Amino acid sequence: MTENTEKHEFQAEVGRLLDIVVHALYSQKEIFLRELISNAADACDKLRYAAVTTPDLAPSKFAIHLVADIPARTLTVSDNGIGMSRAEIVDNLGTIARSGTKAFLEQMSGDAKKDMNLIGQFGVGFYSAFMVADKVEVISRKAGEADAWRWVSDGKSAYTIEPAKKNIAGTDIILHLKEDEGEFTEQDKLKAIVTAYSDHIPIPIYFGEDEAEKLNRAAAVWMRAKSEITAEEYKEFYHHVAHAYDEPSLTVHWRAEGKLEYTGLLFVPTQKPHDLFDPRRQHRVKLYVKRVFITEAAEGLLPPYLRFLKGVIDSEDLPLNVSREMLQNNPVLTLMKKGITKRVLSELQKLSDNIEEYAKFWANFGAVLKEGLYDDYDHREELLKLFRTYSTKEKELVTLADYVARMPAGQDAIYYITGEDSAALARSPQLEGFRARDIEVLLLSDAIDDFWVGAIGSYQGKTFKSATRGDSNLDKIKKVEMPAENQPTSDKLQALIKSLKDIYGDQVKDVKTSIRLTDSPVCLVAGEGEMDMHLEKLLRQNKALGLGQGFSPGRILEINPSHSLINKMADMAGGEQMADLAWLLLDQARLLEGETLADPLAFSQRLTRLSLKAVA
Repeated sequence: MTENTEKHEFQAEVGRLLDIVVHALYSQKEIFLRELISNAADACDKLRYAAVTTPDLAPSKFAIHLVADIPARTLTVSDNGIGMSRAEIVDNLGTIARSGTKAFLEQMSGDAKKDMNLIGQFGVGFYSAFMVADKVEVISRKAGEADAWRWVSDGKSAYTIEPAKKNIAGTDIILHLKEDEGEFTEQDKLKAIVTAYSDHIPIPIYFGEDEAEKLNRAAAVWMRAKSEITAEEYKEFYHHVAHAYDEPSLTVHWRAEGKLEYTGLLFVPTQKPHDLFDPRRQHRVKLYVKRVFITEAAEGLLPPYLRFLKGVIDSEDLPLNVSREMLQNNPVLTLMKKGITKRVLSELQKLSDNIEEYAKFWANFGAVLKEGLYDDYDHREELLKLFRTYSTKEKELVTLADYVARMPAGQDAIYYITGEDSAALARSPQLEGFRARDIEVLLLSDAIDDFWVGAIGSYQGKTFKSATRGDSNLDKIKKVEMPAENQPTSDKLQALIKSLKDIYGDQVKDVKTSIRLTDSPVCLVAGEGEMDMHLEKLLRQNKALGLGQGFSPGRILEINPSHSLINKMADMAGGEQMADLAWLLLDQARLLEGETLADPLAFSQRLTRLSLKAVA
């Protein structure tokens, strides 16, 4: 070390994490070269874009060189891309698993250690170099800057950084290979790895410092004819462009010609990206113009509900000097967005014919796709065809068309219930009357479900109606008449309802008899035209909306006149026991809705008093 050398601790649980990377994640050691070449290609793409506005930054030709030194047992991966400043070196190489070290470590348990997708999710690919090297040097110079920096680490607990000399912008990664890894200095071995994993990289990769031996075809894979591309080549390009390690569940490759010309190569991942529900709702599709990389996540290129897509869009119509700011309101981009969306939705419709594969897709991305039902009016019809959900009648996913086709005579609405878990929703007391009348109810368990049903309103002339609303019109559909002897007399029932209203005061909006309950004594419902209960719960959880906490006084308590408990309460004369039972019933209904009790102590005291009477 020199007097200018600085030593830094890695910002992570390095010993544990690097051990995972080296020994648990990778099943094939040569993957390290794919990682380093992919990073080098990205660096060249970034500089190519920067040179559109500052031409002096870029070299005359971009290239990646693999330089082997057999006596020294080193392999250098060198590029003339954007390079890194000192701060960027610290940020990019000094913070392992930068996108979430803690989350990464939490997922690395049991069989999850074999989950290759985690590498791409958490940004640890660079550190795969330590599978074959016991020391790694990185010498980098940022384009447009005069200073260069050297980063050195043995991959154990710390790294050093110091000034260095480098004649041109770019990055050299020097791997000091372990004693038994000398094969990675052999030209034939390196060529085989590049052919297998990096042939699609649109930057030429050379063996040695000159350009005598090119190892890849260096052709933009998306510009080649589909008939010329193998499934393995598509998969490797997906790994490169998505920085992922799963296999794509759907590949969409097409060329649009006519008034607008562009090429698309898009992939649907098999697994959820870790940032799928990031509030910014950004996609990660790369935009190229005439094979020149422009930007990733171009605003307006894709609707937010297709943000799970990975891949490339290459336009022939956008100007090369287009800036990220100019893209936001570019009419060409708007037309491309419509064409891309239409194509992707069409391919998803084809995928839906394969029930098993589409179920896997829906489990991963259905909640995101449903966002389009709320905010994309132009493609709503296509999205409704793609919609799937579970229901009270089917164990498999159902379509809206399936539901409407099964509706019994007299049913004029599509009934649904929203919550956080389909299995729990299916057990909801509000559904008892629907089940007794053989009425199917859709079980909607994603947060967006509370919003899109209101935005759409109806499907094939049938109105969407929440099963938790008071006016459900169930009496129009095969009304179930209960034996008179199982119900209190009308006078007693009305007296009980009046008594309950007096006890509850403003804690409920009303108390009514129920036609929806068959097994449970009570349930809470929302009044007709009022906010659905689960939606109100979601909004109340967002304190920023200022809706306050606690229970809504707008709830209606429905009682089941055929339940034995209600029968016995109707025969009671009032008093403390009646009040205790009344409050326990209301608290029970609240708990079933996932609410927290306003006064747990009072609940406990009432329960204790009634328990003592029961065992006396």
